[in-house]
Amino acid sequence: MPVYVPTVFDNYKTRVDLGSKLVELNLWDTAGQEDYDRLRPLSYNDADVIIICFDVSSQASFENVEVRWAPEIRHFCKGIPIFLIACKSDLRNDRNTLQQLAYRGQEPVSYEQGMALAKRIRARGYMECSARYGENLDHVFLTAAKTAANVQTRRHRKINCTLL
Repeated sequence: MPVYVPTVFDNYKTRVDLGSKLVELNLWDTAGQEDYDRLRPLSYNDADVIIICFDVSSQASFENVEVRWAPEIRHFCKGIPIFLIACKSDLRNDRNTLQQLAYRGQEPVSYEQGMALAKRIRARGYMECSARYGENLDHVFLTAAKTAANVQTRRHRKINCTLL
C-alpha cells in the first residue's frame, strides 16, 4: 500500500498568456495539517489571489472551506481576492466513488452547493475542474492570472497565488 506523504509547502510555476502579456503564476500548495498551522501563514505574505480547493467526493473537505480555510484567509489576507475551486469534478459520475459515498450515506458535493458556499465565503468566483481529464484547468489559471495581474498592476509587484 502506498505511503501518504503530506504536503508541507509545494511551489509550482506556470505561465499564462493574457494576450497582451505573459504572466508567470507562482503557485503555493500549502500544508493542511494542523502541525503546520503556525507556518502556513508565512506563505500568504505576497499573495495576490487565493484559490481555496475542495474535493467534490469529500464532504469533510467541503466543510473545511467554511469552518477552517475561509476564516484563516480572511484573518491573514484581508482584501485578497478568493476563488473557490471544486476539484475532481469527474468523480460525480464515477461509479466506484458513488458506491463508496452511498455506502457511507453520502453524495458528491453538487454544483449548487459549491456555488452557495462561494457566496457565503464571499469568493470572487466559483469554478469546477478535473485534473484527471484536464477539464477547466486552463480556465481556473486564466481567471486567477487575470485577477492577479489586476492586483499586481495596482501594487506594482510580482504575481503570486496561494492554493489551499
